Amino acid sequence: MTESYQELMEGEILTRRAPGARHELICSRLHTTVHSSVANLSSTRLLPARTKVQLSADTALCPDLALVTVATDKIWLAAEIVSPDDHRVDTVIKKQLYEDLKLPRLWMIDPRYDNVEIYHGSQYGLILKTILAGSDLLTEALLPEFQLTITDLFRMEPSRSSLEGNTPGE
Repeated sequence: MTESYQELMEGEILTRRAPGARHELICSRLHTTVHSSVANLSSTRLLPARTKVQLSADTALCPDLALVTVATDKIWLAAEIVSPDDHRVDTVIKKQLYEDLKLPRLWMIDPRYDNVEIYHGSQYGLILKTILAGSDLLTEALLPEFQLTITDLFRMEPSRSSLEGNTPGE
């Protein structure tokens, strides 16, 4: 399990609690699937989970998943797995910070309801494109090889690939 971590939000340091087991399972499953879909893309790099991403001089966030453009090292897709104990930080504050950044893509993954909200950046800010649940398929046009069913994302038992990636004692 991971430890608590800090994010800088408009000059204020916020200590976030360590994610729970289900959060980590979802994060691992998402990273495994996205990693395999970006392996052949020379233009995109997947950062390790909760890598600190500097958005501005006074804001550095740790998204659960971040894709950056190789040429500019600029984030273009962030995924936040909503924490049930402090969901306002993810669903309101961080979403606004991403909107201010003009982030092209944001996925809000909500284990409370087993759904994913997909936002696209526009000249008017982040626009909710769709909410996925159940047997819906999570895809991204900019990641042609990526697809993951929502039921697979939120499945309670660990996938075989996530078990193989862990070492004893983690």
